[in-house]
Amino acid sequence: MQYTDMIGYDIALTQSPQRIVSLVPSQTELLYDLGLEERVVGITKFCIHPESWFRSKERIGGTKTVHIDKVAALQPDLIIANKEENTKADIEQLRAIAPVWTSDILNLEDSLEMIAQLGAITSTEGRAQEIVANIRKDFSPENIRLIEDKRVAYFIWYQPLMSAGSQTFLHDILSRIGFINVYATHPRYPETQWQELQAAAPDYILLSSEPFPFKEKHLLEFKDKLPNATVLLVDGELFSWYGSRLLASAAYFKKIFSSNLSH
Repeated sequence: MQYTDMIGYDIALTQSPQRIVSLVPSQTELLYDLGLEERVVGITKFCIHPESWFRSKERIGGTKTVHIDKVAALQPDLIIANKEENTKADIEQLRAIAPVWTSDILNLEDSLEMIAQLGAITSTEGRAQEIVANIRKDFSPENIRLIEDKRVAYFIWYQPLMSAGSQTFLHDILSRIGFINVYATHPRYPETQWQELQAAAPDYILLSSEPFPFKEKHLLEFKDKLPNATVLLVDGELFSWYGSRLLASAAYFKKIFSSNLSH
């Protein structure tokens, strides 16, 4: 069986994979929800969902610090990676061990394609299509557009301040909610300064729980520097994990933006 991954790389499998190593937390959780309990043999130290896998599965390092020898020892017949999460050098080394299928997720449609493709590769098409259909329903414009004409800055890091710019999954999600991203003219994850942020005058500032764990003290600092903005601590997993966790995202967005629902 021949498959082409999301960065254009072709892989060949002789059967549905039975020993899978996942290098991406959101995709690891998807594999669990596809029912692949016995077939996933290795995960990263950041693959915290499901907790049962985090406790029991072999950990092969971090997303950008993969222990190649540990992966090799597991004798996988498929390795699942991501262009942004994992390094090109690691992916190239891992190809000498087993076929590596790599995703590249810039928007919601990419995530749905990834879910469907992994369903096909692992012979769990039915469950994968069910997940895709439910996410598509949750993210329909009439269901997910909660904000109108409000400017937002979504922060992923502190010192230096780093926000979500364009060409990111986060930007696509913010746009679907109805936000105008004040850093949309910057690609990827730009560093910024307080003065630049103040000049951008966002209506909302969202402080993510990951990769940097923003806390109440950071929220107070942002409020002090931008007193006219609504500053919220938000669950980064529900904004940025592009696997089956998206099934819970729409309800979460409605909860935190409920006072701003447009009628």
